[in-house]
Amino acid sequence: MTAAVMYAPGDIRVEQVAVPEPKGGEVLLEVAACGVCGSDIPRMLRNGGYKMPIICGHEFSAHIAVLGDGVTGFEVGDLVSVPPLIPCYKCEYCLKGEFGLCEDYDYFGSRCDGAYAQYVTSPVGNLMKMPDGIDPRAAAMLDPAAIALHALWKTNLRTGHRVLVIGAGPIGLFGIQWARMAGASQVVALDLSPEKAAMALEAGATHAVQSADEARALGGRGFDIVLESAGVASTVDLAAALTGPQGHATFIGIPHAPVTLEKETFNNFLRQETSLHGSWNSFSAPFPGSEWHTAAQKLADGSLKWEFMITHQLPLSELPDMMKALGDRSVFSSKVIFMPNES
Repeated sequence: MTAAVMYAPGDIRVEQVAVPEPKGGEVLLEVAACGVCGSDIPRMLRNGGYKMPIICGHEFSAHIAVLGDGVTGFEVGDLVSVPPLIPCYKCEYCLKGEFGLCEDYDYFGSRCDGAYAQYVTSPVGNLMKMPDGIDPRAAAMLDPAAIALHALWKTNLRTGHRVLVIGAGPIGLFGIQWARMAGASQVVALDLSPEKAAMALEAGATHAVQSADEARALGGRGFDIVLESAGVASTVDLAAALTGPQGHATFIGIPHAPVTLEKETFNNFLRQETSLHGSWNSFSAPFPGSEWHTAAQKLADGSLKWEFMITHQLPLSELPDMMKALGDRSVFSSKVIFMPNES
């Protein structure tokens, strides 16, 4: 099969490799679509994986090609989405249903081979059968949709609340939509890119701004809910600073530099008794959780818009060049989707 194999950071080769064989309790999947996550870019260009060589890619949908021994409840041809975390189901956190805190997890695309390939194997426990009629590309975007919902569920988001979303990438764009569905009266999107600001309005933001001062002017004493998805040190500080009295800020973005809170920011969340939440991945019990099932339903029935986010739909042959372009920001992108079985 064709796969994009990372031998070292920046050394990505599209080549022929053996098709993996499913073990007992696993299936062989024919990958339909695999999206680029923001975490893929530093992993593949600078940081590397937990092992190498490795096939990256963890936001994917696929059709079942082969059922391994003992697999029931699925049929060849079923379209599935595949949550990327593979829990151990044995540690104290898994036994409590806190799968995101698993102490011995595996993970597609960083700890085991992922879906920048024509085929990949998966444990049956990671298969989520998709509703009839859902587009395979939408099914591949369940992960960012569920991540945004998981983060907002950590807050006390209510009808009438005023929400600030920092970062209008796919997670932020889904966050805007979830906030509007929950009845937020105002959803302000902040992104430096004018193109992404326009996409935020298409997602349903009431305002789309490109500077902290503009957001601050709309925030009054502060927002009820702030969703930080940019993962930049300055925006982490800004998120805490713009959270209002007894409000909630939840952090999804992963900074790649030290984060310092300004004295005024610290005083703000201390004296206004705001709550700051970390949010990693998207899982709850029973695995993968209500976040995934809710997102699948809303994508299938059209409540969640997704197609406008796709700026590039490409074959695997273009992956090395696209990753380089994403790394040096020489191309505008929102969601980049690879279709490994299309030329």
